[in-house]
Amino acid sequence: MALVSFKNTILHNLVSKPKTRRVEKEYPAGTRGHVENDMDLCVLCGLCSIKCPTHAITVDKAAKTWSIKPMSCIQCRCCVDNCPKKSLSMGLRFQEPGEEKVTKTFKLSDKAIAEQEALMKAAKERAAAAAAAKAAQAAQAGGAAPAQAKPAAPAQTPAKPAETPAAKPEDK
Repeated sequence: MALVSFKNTILHNLVSKPKTRRVEKEYPAGTRGHVENDMDLCVLCGLCSIKCPTHAITVDKAAKTWSIKPMSCIQCRCCVDNCPKKSLSMGLRFQEPGEEKVTKTFKLSDKAIAEQEALMKAAKERAAAAAAAKAAQAAQAGGAAPAQAKPAAPAQTPAKPAETPAAKPEDK
């Protein structure tokens, strides 16, 4: 008897449309998805990898790469909140599950590398100019200091007798 009712269900499902409909998943605004990095803004400072509680993020400054293990990430936003250049953000879509753990690696573009090198060169030039100005100021102050020291020396000799009367009231 059960076999007959099952055949009726099979025939009904073959002929009729499904009772469910396909719906696109819409995630609310506060949902935390996966971490996204805008590599044009990233300066590879490494603060995101330091703040990551699961150590899912690695930064290689020598190779100029930024890597994340999406299945190790717990979407806590620590990296996003601590990024000084705000190059990290949380996407709305979740990481699709897979059979293997994948490490996503992003490399700085040639344009970003050139910009960072130009900024470093400019910073070194400013530091060298400031050091030169400080050395020049010290040399100028060094030349003026002996001229001030000579008049100050005679002024100190009369001050010594003035100090001795002041010392006498302390003795009393």
